[in-house]
Amino acid sequence: MIDLNKHFKPKNLSDKIALSFTKFLRLLADTFFKKRYGHRAVVLETVAAVPGMVAGMLLHLKSLRKMEDDKGWIKILLDEAANERMHLMTFIEIAKPTLLERLIIMIAQFIFIIMYMIIFIISQRTAHRIVGYFEEEAVISYTEYLNELESGKIQDQAAPEIAINYWNLPLHSTLKDVVKVIRDDEAGHRDVNHSFASILDGRKINNQKKDYKIPNHNNKKTINE
Repeated sequence: MIDLNKHFKPKNLSDKIALSFTKFLRLLADTFFKKRYGHRAVVLETVAAVPGMVAGMLLHLKSLRKMEDDKGWIKILLDEAANERMHLMTFIEIAKPTLLERLIIMIAQFIFIIMYMIIFIISQRTAHRIVGYFEEEAVISYTEYLNELESGKIQDQAAPEIAINYWNLPLHSTLKDVVKVIRDDEAGHRDVNHSFASILDGRKINNQKKDYKIPNHNNKKTINE
């Protein structure tokens, strides 16, 4: 079972910056889209597909440059980007984006590509933590969307054919079923990126332990902290 309420509590300044950045973008999305969940998904999924591709590309170049194995991270990140793109393709069928929304998509994507690339180069750990928090918010948004569908406030409709084929859904599936599987995807991306950030945290701590030793006051030996 996927824990839809999972939240990674910030442990350091990097985590706090990532969470604050995410909350700021969430405020912008809430202000602009309010409860227009379909249109919100079209715009946000366009941006959500950026981090995996940017991170995968930068890790690919790093792997080539340093001539070292990537431990499978590149494929995971590129698969994540492709999955987010399929979310977008699905919601384009549900909520036809307006000309204004298409313009916002172009501007937001350009800005976010540059911004995320800079963040990733400066701190890969922070970049993954940001995506982890992004996905936490995505799970919340899709849960709210599902609640609106189940309560009848938003009319349910047949699932797009592209969604049925991609997720192998039953032919009679509806939008509610699509929102559920997309929410599960987002929860998976949340866990992966938080895990990546924590792994990088661990590597940093281990490196510090190797470099910093505490002298033994008995003058017998030196131990790692």
